[in-house]
Amino acid sequence: MGSETKQSSGGFTAWPAPEALSRLGVPRIRIAIDVVTWLGVGFWILWEAYDSQVFGGVAVMVPPLSLAAVIGAAGLYDRYTLRHRLLPAIGVLGAVTLLAVGSYAVGAGTPGAILLIVCAVQAIQRLPLSVGLPLSGLIMGLHAAIGLVTVREMAVVGFGVVGIGYMLRLDAQARGSGFRLLAQERAARVAEAETAALAERARIAREIHDVLAHSLSAQMVHLEAARLLIEREPQGPFRDSVLERVVAARGMAREGLAETRQALSALRGDMAPVEDYLRELATADRSEVQVVGEPRQLKAEASQAVRRVAQEALTNVRKHAPGAAVRLVLTYGPDEVGLEVRDSGGSGARGELSATGAGYGLLGMRERAELLGGTLEAGPEGKGFAVRLRMPV
Repeated sequence: MGSETKQSSGGFTAWPAPEALSRLGVPRIRIAIDVVTWLGVGFWILWEAYDSQVFGGVAVMVPPLSLAAVIGAAGLYDRYTLRHRLLPAIGVLGAVTLLAVGSYAVGAGTPGAILLIVCAVQAIQRLPLSVGLPLSGLIMGLHAAIGLVTVREMAVVGFGVVGIGYMLRLDAQARGSGFRLLAQERAARVAEAETAALAERARIAREIHDVLAHSLSAQMVHLEAARLLIEREPQGPFRDSVLERVVAARGMAREGLAETRQALSALRGDMAPVEDYLRELATADRSEVQVVGEPRQLKAEASQAVRRVAQEALTNVRKHAPGAAVRLVLTYGPDEVGLEVRDSGGSGARGELSATGAGYGLLGMRERAELLGGTLEAGPEGKGFAVRLRMPV
């Protein structure tokens, strides 16, 4: 058998569950009782060691040093069994058993007997039963051989060791099973909440589609019809002005419909990759897009924030610096995604849309970023303007 074994589905060859081998969920009063019990056992070992009258002179430090070694071995044993490392755990029990045999050899039989019984109990409690039972029997057989114990005494002690070890094992397994059931219940609740959230988002998406998307589609149809009617009229300043406004309104309706569809995709969780959206957005504005790092799927909130910031930044360029060259840089970092939108500066003439809006575009972008734990910086840079977004992912 290897130094590490996997937990088997069979009860006799299986390790106790990790929850059973750890202190997870153990009440404080139980921990306090265990500590007091082990302190009592340690004090008993020291008392019996000195009472044997074999540790005098320089050897007076042997019992406390040996007890410290046993405490260290107990910590290693707990760690190895928690990680299901069989051979190192058996090695630790073997070392303590040799220490107990040495105690017998120098004439301190009672401390040695206590250590052997503790090792036998721990073998049953924390190892697979297919290994723990034979190992416990071997330790108790060694105890009978060197301790000059009668058959009747050995039967009573052996029965007590098996009973105590197995009861401790069952108690720990019952506690571990309870925590596994609790973890499964929590996972089921989380899955149920996620399912309910997805259902609600799908319902909201249907409502938006049925109301807003249909309304914008109808507006585009009417605006297109109005454009065709206006184009039939004789040319003149009034006709050209009205036609220009109708065409602009149709463009705004088309953009609004595209944004609505993006929002619907975000709600449904089936959005196109951010880099594809930026390239599509840049094509309409004749901008340059650069992607740095390894692209990966972003969460809906972060993806939507990047899209909205890019969209708002390009809109600002059209408003305040028409004709400027624009470069978008999307950067994928280990723990964040960044977007930089920089323009070269316009010709100085303000766009036709410069008077539209209430001036809250940058403020809205910054608030959106901060709500998701990110940052947004915007300001003049050289002859142009730069917007930089950082979002944790």
